[in-house]
Amino acid sequence: MKRSRSDIVWIPTFAILVAFAVPWPLWGVDRVVAGLPVWIWWHVAWLGLCTVLFALFVRTGAWERRMGRRPTIDSGSGTAKTADAEGDRR
Repeated sequence: MKRSRSDIVWIPTFAILVAFAVPWPLWGVDRVVAGLPVWIWWHVAWLGLCTVLFALFVRTGAWERRMGRRPTIDSGSGTAKTADAEGDRR
């Protein structure tokens, strides 16, 4: 399977997401904001970022390419649709 240029960008993106999923920059910080420790806010923001990036990952069709399907872009909505090897759209 040949990887497109845009798919290669996702590899370091997800590596960074995994590396910073644990709030290691905040280890030893006891600061509290709005009644919660800062590391809790880190997780909330990080999950929001992961949600946005995963939605973008799926919309660009990278998910379908990695699953062996052929994505096509819907001109109306701009999102990727899937067609299998026989050309059936799902």
